[in-house]
Amino acid sequence: MRKTIKKLAILGSTGSIGYQTLEVIRLFRDRFEITCLAAGNNIKDFSYQVAEFQPRFTFCSDNTKVKGKDGHLSLEEMSSRPDIDLVIIATTGKTGLQPALAAIQAGKTVAIANKEILVMAGEIITSMATQHKSTILPIDSEHSAVWQCLRGETSEIKRLLLTASGGPFFSHPQSKLTDVTVKQALTHPTWKMGKKVTIDSATLFNKGMEAIEAHWLFNIPYERIEILIHRQSVIHSMVEFIDGSIKAQLSIPDMRLPIQYALFYPERIDNPSLSRIDFNMIRELTLEPVNYDQFPCLKLALEAARKGASYPVALCAADEIAVQLFLENKIKFTDIARIIETVLNLHKPSQCSRLEDILSTDALAREIALKAATEGQ
Repeated sequence: MRKTIKKLAILGSTGSIGYQTLEVIRLFRDRFEITCLAAGNNIKDFSYQVAEFQPRFTFCSDNTKVKGKDGHLSLEEMSSRPDIDLVIIATTGKTGLQPALAAIQAGKTVAIANKEILVMAGEIITSMATQHKSTILPIDSEHSAVWQCLRGETSEIKRLLLTASGGPFFSHPQSKLTDVTVKQALTHPTWKMGKKVTIDSATLFNKGMEAIEAHWLFNIPYERIEILIHRQSVIHSMVEFIDGSIKAQLSIPDMRLPIQYALFYPERIDNPSLSRIDFNMIRELTLEPVNYDQFPCLKLALEAARKGASYPVALCAADEIAVQLFLENKIKFTDIARIIETVLNLHKPSQCSRLEDILSTDALAREIALKAATEGQ
């Protein structure tokens, strides 16, 4: 039987998820054609990718240096092309929001690795996806796990149980976090990720965003979403059904697995390069509750989620600014939570029912975050 070739638009190809997506595609070149490829500032690596995969269209921060076979397109044009079967959004921050909306309006299947898209515009994204019959596929390991657990199920969901590794500072008392260095914060115990996501994992802010994503992806109230610390990162998330049964998805921590699942959906494909669990080598699998006082960024994210309206937009903007300042050694690790809290306390909520509302809220929150960072020095 002839295999179907999917035509892809990959946005964020030089980031961690982008790299790993291309790793999977290299093993299955007969199943995919990269029609559009987009990156940011890493022109050197992007040029190598373009030379290898020969996309028709490209986009990067300097379009004069790298060019696809048929030229350049904007991210929105790439995402909405009629010949694209799957749009993979692996950008960071708010960059992926407008391309995601363009893809959904065009009725595309969209695989999302960018947390901010659903956190900032979950209501718009999900309602628009229904309206335009667009399919949203999660790439995050936690949401992919929930998605896999729900396949074939029609029963009511009692709880979603999202797992968190706890990051590199799980055992650190709060008093010792002031002097955390960028290098220490970027040393994750189990996952290899981009810098922004790794810092968000160190503060556990990422779990707050994942709770918001899960709320929109699976239409689950926040009171039925629980976060548990799972240091081994083998159980990627669980679903409890109304009868008390719990399904879990387990695998070695490797982002290529959820990426591959989204790429080939609804198929499952054997990939010999992916490691398998050897239960003879696993000494224990532990689950424990979160100490929210130890992780104020997570606590703030969940508070913003429950408040709703424009709070999640301000939340994302504040974190993006704070994390960038920390990576530039301009603030302390503990200042990240302080800046987020300041922005949320000063935020005047509104109903972000349009993209313009989201972007203006985002811009204002960034200004307040920068001011809070300066005043705190």
